[in-house]
This record gives sequence, C-alpha cells and structure tokens, in this order.
Amino acid sequence: MSISEDRPNRFNDWLRAEFSAQGDFTVLLILVEIGEPSVTPVRSTFLNVIGDEVRWKDMVELFDRSGAAWNGAAFFPLEGLVPSQAARLHLRELEERVREDRRVLNEGHFFDASGRRMTIEEVMRH
Repeated sequence: MSISEDRPNRFNDWLRAEFSAQGDFTVLLILVEIGEPSVTPVRSTFLNVIGDEVRWKDMVELFDRSGAAWNGAAFFPLEGLVPSQAARLHLRELEERVREDRRVLNEGHFFDASGRRMTIEEVMRH
C-alpha cells in the first residue's frame, strides 16, 4: 500500500470537490482493517451526502461508533441521491467485487485513519 502526503488528496478536500462537482450525492462506504500485507473489509454502508460540511474528524467519530476495528475507509460516490433500495444493491455488488479483489478499493477514494489518500498495490509472492 502507498500513502500520499499531498494536502490536496486529503478527505476534506475530496469531499468539497465531489460536492462542488455534483451537488448532493449518495456514497458507498467500505471500512477496512489494514495489516501487513493484508486488507480486510470489516463494515460497509451507504450515506447520503447533503452539503460539504462534514469533515474527516466527523467521519472518524461515526466509524468508531460502529464498533469495528478499522484503519482505512473507501468511498465510492454514486451520481446524485440514490434511493435506499438501489444503494443497497450497488453496495452488495461492490462488496462482492472487493471480496474477490482488494484492488477494487482503488476505484473509489481510499483513505487511511488520518484521512490521507491510499492505494492498494499487488504483493508478489515467491
């Protein structure tokens, strides 16, 4: 895995830019536990983003209340606000894809527990 320290890649900046680009939207969310060299999905949900006032510290508080041991989160924005039933279907499909290949997390916006961008890299085994 790699982490970007660039300020523009932080969660708060991403959320403001995403909201600016499309207004209110639904986002699929997968919490993961990052080990060496593994990434394990631990929880998933979807959220409706209405406005851009939410900050990373708010998300961390929400994630911590889930009771899951997590240190990474991947966000997958959908176009506009999506009805709950459709969001659940999209989420189940995404969960299956992530179970099959963790690199799918790179298709979203993947952040570590500090709100820094991350990417999954393939590990070569000998």
